[in-house]
Amino acid sequence: MVAALRRVRDHGGVPSTRRSGKRPYTAEHVPLDAERVRGGRTSEEAADGTWTVQRVGGSERTFRCPGCDQEIAPGTPHVVAWAADGMFGADAALADRRHWHTACWSARGRRRPTRR
Repeated sequence: MVAALRRVRDHGGVPSTRRSGKRPYTAEHVPLDAERVRGGRTSEEAADGTWTVQRVGGSERTFRCPGCDQEIAPGTPHVVAWAADGMFGADAALADRRHWHTACWSARGRRRPTRR
């Protein structure tokens, strides 16, 4: 009631005919996208442990992929991964995150990381 009076008062006594941009009361609820809520982070389990994985659209920096020892150029979509069950805690695991080419991350079970 108060909101309706306020709306009438704000428009010089004339109620607004503009519809709300919100979902109508009778419309079906749209489920939340859990990946979007988590910032695109997912959890993946593999033989080498449980990993927190985030797919990124690109970056302004150059990174070196541990899977192929090649550079990931700025702006290249890739994967950022870190151990979900790090031995020294979550903060240390996050600080030890690595940037991988998407294909290298997917194939990591079939090949070993390269060393420089």
